[in-house]
Amino acid sequence: MADFKDELSPELIGRLAGDLAGASASFDRTAFEQLAGTGIGDLELKARIDWIARALAATMPTSPEEAGRVVRGALDSGGLTGWASMPVNAYVASAMLDRPDVALPLLAALTSRYTAEFAIRPFVEAHYEVTMDQLRAWTTDPDEHVRRLVSEGTRPRLPWASQLSRFVADSAPALALLEPLVNDESLYVRRSVANHLNDISKDHPDLVLVTARRWLRGSTQGDFVVRHGLRTLVKRGHPEALAVLGFDHHAPIEITDLACSPSTIPIEEATTVTFTLHATDATRAAIDYIVHYQGVRGPKAGKVFKLTARDLPAGQAVPFSRRHRFESLSVRTIHPGPHRIEVQVNGRVLGATEVHITAAETSQGPA
Repeated sequence: MADFKDELSPELIGRLAGDLAGASASFDRTAFEQLAGTGIGDLELKARIDWIARALAATMPTSPEEAGRVVRGALDSGGLTGWASMPVNAYVASAMLDRPDVALPLLAALTSRYTAEFAIRPFVEAHYEVTMDQLRAWTTDPDEHVRRLVSEGTRPRLPWASQLSRFVADSAPALALLEPLVNDESLYVRRSVANHLNDISKDHPDLVLVTARRWLRGSTQGDFVVRHGLRTLVKRGHPEALAVLGFDHHAPIEITDLACSPSTIPIEEATTVTFTLHATDATRAAIDYIVHYQGVRGPKAGKVFKLTARDLPAGQAVPFSRRHRFESLSVRTIHPGPHRIEVQVNGRVLGATEVHITAAETSQGPA
C-alpha cells in the first residue's frame, strides 16, 4: 500500500503550481516548483507539507490580502483539492498567523477541499478570543465542512496534531462549541462531535458523563454521539459510562469454555477465541476481548477489541467466537511468546486464556 507521504509528490506540486498560476499571472510558478520540489523525496509526510508551505511563503504575494485573493481565485476555479490543499492550509496558518481577519475566512473556504482542522489550531492558541468568536459563528454555517471544522479543529487530542493544552486543562469552552452541533443534520459533523467527546473523556470523565446524560435526555441525535463518544471509557470498563449506555457493571454473568484454537500459531497467522456466557437474569451485555501482546521486556498493557453488544437471556448458554490475527502493523510489532487474551463483559474481566506465538514460518526454496 502506498505511503501517505507519497501523495505530496512532484506531480502534486505541479498541479498546485498550475492552480495558483491560473489565479494570478504574477505567481512565479517556476520558482515555486523548484523550491518545493528540491529535496522533497527525503522528507516524511508532515515535513513535506511544511516544506511546500515554505515554498509558498517564498513565492506568494507578501500582502495577506493579495495572497488571499490568489488562493480564493484558485478555489473558485475548482483547484486546491485533496492533498493539494494541505500545504496551502499550512501556509495560511504560518504566513497569516498575525492576520486572523484574513486567515480564518480563508480556512473556512479551504476546509471543504480536504480539511483545515490542523491549520485552525495555531489561531486558537495565538488569537483565542477572536478565533472562538469565529468558531461560534461557524456552528450555524450552511456548509457541513465548516461546522465540522468547529468540532474537529478544537479537539484537545486530535491525532497527528499537537495538543491544545488549554482544552486539555479545561474542556468546558470547547464543549460549549459542541452543544449546537449534537443534533446536526450531518452525520459527518455528529461523528466529529462524538470523537471530540471521546477526547475529553480521557481527561475529564465526570464532565463527559454529565454531558452524556443531558444529551441523551434532550437531544434528538444524542444516542449515536454519546455511544460513540463514550467508547474509551467503555473499553476501560468505567461502570458509570456503561450504566449511561444501559449496561449493568455488576450483572451476574459467568463464562465457560474459554479457549483459543489453535493454541499455538506463527506470527501473521490467526487463532479463534471461543467462549460461552451465562446470565442469571436477562441482561444487556457489552462484550470485548483484551489482548496482552508480548513485548521485548514482557507482556504489554492490554489492547481492547470490541466484539459485540448483545442481549443475554436469563439462564441460557450463549456461545461467541472471534478470529484474531497476530500480524505486525506499523503501530505494533508481534513478538514470539505467550499472549494473554481476556474476555471483558460490562467492564469486568470474566476469564482469560493464552495463545503461544512462534516465529513466522519461512518458506525454503529447493536445495
